[in-house]
Amino acid sequence: MREVSVIILAYGNEPLLPECVSAVLDSRDVIVQVILVDNGASSISEVASDPRLVCLTPGSNTGFAGGCNLAASHAVHEDLVFVNSDLIVRGDAIALLTSRLSDEGVGLATGAVLLPGEPLVVNSIGNPIHYLMFSWAGDYGEPFAEHDHEEAVAGICGGFFACRRDLWNQLGGFDERYFAYAEDVDLSLRTRQLSRNVVFEPRAVGIHHYEFTKNNTKWFLLERNRLMNFLTLYDRRSRWLLAPMFVPVEVGVLLAALRGGWAREKLHSWRWLWANRSHLRERRSLITAAKNESPSRWTTILSGEMDIPGEFGLRVPPAVNWVLGRYWRAVKSLVG
Repeated sequence: MREVSVIILAYGNEPLLPECVSAVLDSRDVIVQVILVDNGASSISEVASDPRLVCLTPGSNTGFAGGCNLAASHAVHEDLVFVNSDLIVRGDAIALLTSRLSDEGVGLATGAVLLPGEPLVVNSIGNPIHYLMFSWAGDYGEPFAEHDHEEAVAGICGGFFACRRDLWNQLGGFDERYFAYAEDVDLSLRTRQLSRNVVFEPRAVGIHHYEFTKNNTKWFLLERNRLMNFLTLYDRRSRWLLAPMFVPVEVGVLLAALRGGWAREKLHSWRWLWANRSHLRERRSLITAAKNESPSRWTTILSGEMDIPGEFGLRVPPAVNWVLGRYWRAVKSLVG
């Protein structure tokens, strides 16, 4: 029977937190430790006490990245599973998800994150990642019946995934400067740079009571963190090769931000990156050193086009997607 440390973060109004924790503790065929990080949640007191539950209170909001790192440092088992506080796992989900980690070639396993109701509809079954580091919920809104098969995916869904603790430590967990959003893209691609696979396990089902929202702070984090990934995961030659697409897309995103009322946040993302350029250089050096130790064609999984669902706030015109796709086919063998 596998032993698993399950990490859950809580912040703000969390009406489903007690049910989330209870579902994990009731998991079958695994021995679980649950590590709950209280980043300032109003419903912590409603979570039933259990000797298998550890509650950490850092005293301030650490963000998703910092909270996960804190919890992982308190894990007592070798398998780590990360579960969103508004996601309810089925009884066998944790055991099925971690079973994929028995394959030494697998670095990360992501579960079937589904929307509530019948028939079952996909929230994410692993996230596509575009070569300009945009990422979105994979196959969002599609019937789960069409996607109930194992497959390799570009990126995990950060709301429900598993990782061995030795790989987590090797990768250094999340960079805490991300705070929230796009750190799952970074973790997925750095795993692939180590020649380890990222896989989707359809039998590991979690029901995600998901409400899509975007405020201006979220737009800032999404854009800043996407650009952090672009600037640190690629080598210098690759960044220059992709510049003919990167620069006009940045202009396009700024125009979208002007229309959407978050241009200040977009500009702030550029200012933040400039102010933290020394950190980006240091991080890029660490990532490059790790890539050199285990050369991998990690870019083959990246998408050439952006098929972002309309609900997610960025629409890409077909003509733009055509150009992006054609350019990627021309240069992807040279990018790394």
